[in-house]
This record gives sequence, structure tokens and C-alpha cells, in this order.
Amino acid sequence: MPSTRDIRRRIKSVKNTAQITKAMQMVAAAKMRKAQQAALVGRPYADLMNEVMAQASVRTAAFEHPLMEVRPIKKRAVILVSSDRGLCGGLNSNLFREVVKFDKNTTVFITAGRKAAQFVSRTKRPLSSEFGYKDTPLFAEGRAISKFAQDLFLKGEVDAVDILFSKFVSTLVQTPKVVAFLPVGKISPVTAGINSSATSEPKPISADNFEFEPDEETVLGELLPHSLNFQMHQILLEAKASEQSARMVAMKNATDNAKQIIKDLTLEYNKLRQANITKELLEITTAQMAVG
Repeated sequence: MPSTRDIRRRIKSVKNTAQITKAMQMVAAAKMRKAQQAALVGRPYADLMNEVMAQASVRTAAFEHPLMEVRPIKKRAVILVSSDRGLCGGLNSNLFREVVKFDKNTTVFITAGRKAAQFVSRTKRPLSSEFGYKDTPLFAEGRAISKFAQDLFLKGEVDAVDILFSKFVSTLVQTPKVVAFLPVGKISPVTAGINSSATSEPKPISADNFEFEPDEETVLGELLPHSLNFQMHQILLEAKASEQSARMVAMKNATDNAKQIIKDLTLEYNKLRQANITKELLEITTAQMAVG
């Protein structure tokens, strides 16, 4: 049975831990608001980019691009987007459970985030390249990952590219999601990928006449890679918002659990202390009765 000294030490230790988790919760909350705002602000641009591509592509039925080439899938690349640090609940664990659904023998991985690179290395899966990104992902970081994946596809080293990341739904909900990245399928007015929903209704194609300068193929040929680059950037924003939200919730739960442990230990300490006092009183009373 622990002594009162042991319980006091445990209470002090848990209090110190609670102070740390509380501080991490406050820091994560501040970063979470910034990350969520960045992710939400980027969504309208992604919607508009897809709508422009859809409106323009229907006027060029014969438009073809190497990134749209569909071929039998013998080798697949997966861009795995995770966090750099832990202490974010089951965010990365839920993400990595989806990885095992890909065939290890026909899949190579491109990682964004240290946790993803560590997991791929630990499970001895093929790692093609490793990228990092900041707490506020830059467009250049997303473009670098996108360009690397596009080069693999254009060189014929892979026949398809998918992105696996944690989609930000709300502060309490982040879900693993797989998005087809390459080849680019038929461009439709409904936003494909991260922002699509089951209730999305196709927007009507405008009847207005567009003038392309210098020509349709050149404009769409430049716009298509840019849309892929921005999609990758938006996914990094979504992943970062999910990470900070999960970390804030995890640290809040840890702080609440620490407070409950302190409460239970204090109750145990008081009971033990009262029992010791009662025992001492009984010993004193027994001694007095024996003396006289």
C-alpha cells in the first residue's frame, strides 16, 4: 500500500504533467484557428479553379494532355501526407491503417511529414521521396510535391498517383481520405477531390463564348498543371488543420484526465491520512488504558 509521501509525489508529478498538456493545448488552439482559416479560405479558389477548367474544357473537346493519359496500372504512387510530430491522438494511426490497403509490391510512396516517412521506413515499403512542410504550408511546398509526382507519371515510372491525407471536417472530426491525383480524368463542373460532397449538384455550363489567347490547347495546357499544384497545396492545408485540431483535442483530453487523476489521488491521500490519524489515536488510547 503506498504511503502518504508516495501519493504526494504522484500528485505533484501529475500536476506538472497537467501544466505541460494545458500549455500545449493553448498553443495548439492558437495554431488550430490559423490552420482552419487557411484551409477554409482556400476552398473557394479550388472551386473556382475547377469551374474554370470545366467551362473551358467543354469548348475544346479534342483537348489532350500527357497528364490525362489513362493506361493499365502496373505501378502506383501514393502521396502520404502526415504530421511532423505526434501527440495528436489517433490521427496518424487512422491514416496509416489505410496504407495497408495498397499492395506493397506495386506501390511506391511519396511522403510529406516525418511521421509518414518513419512509418514507410519502419514497414519496409518503397519510399520514392520525402518532403516536409511548415505549420503554414506554402504554395511552393505543395508545388514541389505535385511536380515530383507529375514527373514520375510523365516518365512512365508509375501509371497512377493517389493522395492519402486526413481531411478536415470539424475540430472533432478528421477522416482519412484517398484522392485520385493522376491521371486527370474528365473535368466536370463539380469540384473533384477534397471539396466534393454527396449533395453537390453540377453547375450548368455557360453558353457564353470564350476567346482563348493564344489558343485553347496552350491555355488549358498551362492551367491543368497549375490546378494540380494548387490541389496539392490545398491538401497540405487540410492536413495541417486536421493535425492542429486533433492535437488540441488530444491535449484537452489529457489535461482533463490529469485533473481527474489528481482528484482521485487527493481523495486517496485524505483517506489514508485519516486512517493514519485514527490509528495513532487508537494507539494513544490503548497505551493510556494500559498505564492506568
